[in-house]
Amino acid sequence: MHKKQGQAYIGLILVTIIVGLSFIFVKIGLRYSGAMDLLAHRFTAAAFSILLLWIFGFIKLPPFSFKKAKWLLLLSLFYPLMFFALQTFGLQHSTASEAGIIFATTPIITLIAASFFLKEKTTLWQKIGIVLSIAGILYIIYFTGNISGSTTLKGLFLLMLSVFVLVAYYVLGKVISANFSAMEITVWMTLFAFVVFNCFSVFDHVQNHTLSQFFSPFIHMEFLWAVLYLGVLSSMITSFLTNFALTQVPASQIGVFNNLSPLVSIAGGVFILGETLFEYHIIGGLLVLIGVVMTVFFKSKSK
Repeated sequence: MHKKQGQAYIGLILVTIIVGLSFIFVKIGLRYSGAMDLLAHRFTAAAFSILLLWIFGFIKLPPFSFKKAKWLLLLSLFYPLMFFALQTFGLQHSTASEAGIIFATTPIITLIAASFFLKEKTTLWQKIGIVLSIAGILYIIYFTGNISGSTTLKGLFLLMLSVFVLVAYYVLGKVISANFSAMEITVWMTLFAFVVFNCFSVFDHVQNHTLSQFFSPFIHMEFLWAVLYLGVLSSMITSFLTNFALTQVPASQIGVFNNLSPLVSIAGGVFILGETLFEYHIIGGLLVLIGVVMTVFFKSKSK
């Protein structure tokens, strides 16, 4: 069990890095296509990656049953369907770094939800760790100058709504994951999102007689790499790692890892977009890291 928990924590660190950079790749993708088209293409890439893994024998597709389907369908409605839709449309009206900062509020909401619905216990040190993490994010927000002019109230509302949807997925997933394997949930989620987003996107293009524009963004290599990153890494891989972590780690601890995402977004801005790293980024980042370490290592011994 301890070995699997260690693997779950390593997986969550990878998820944090991938998600932190995903905000940047979503913004790159939105340069060349609309939000719904980008969602359709990213989950097409995710679905094809699962198909290739199955063809080469790396994974086995789970048998379908209607009894399982109703629970997995409910889970999939929250994540990836509602979460990625709200996140992508929200990013049309905000910046990547601001999205990462809003995403960092997830641990507080997750902690409250997990305590209320799952009766998960948290120690005083864990609570202090979460407060430190949030303090680090607020420190960065304060010195960044809060919200930039490029962000609208609509963007903030959609991104905040995506956080609540993600928390609902964590809580619901913690219950449902007891009866399903991580791969089983991931395959169902990915294929469901692939069908739904492609249907919506193609129907919209057919209705507007713009079907040729559905594939036109792929003439840009930058868009292709963005779709592959978002589809394979940020959709399929993160779904599997999160679903695995839900079977090993309390939901409240999973949520706190999201505090690292804004730091990754800032690092991505520095190394990918050539932005400047300021002193307040480092100070705020250290507070976040200390908070995450405290939340993970000072966990409650009572089950």
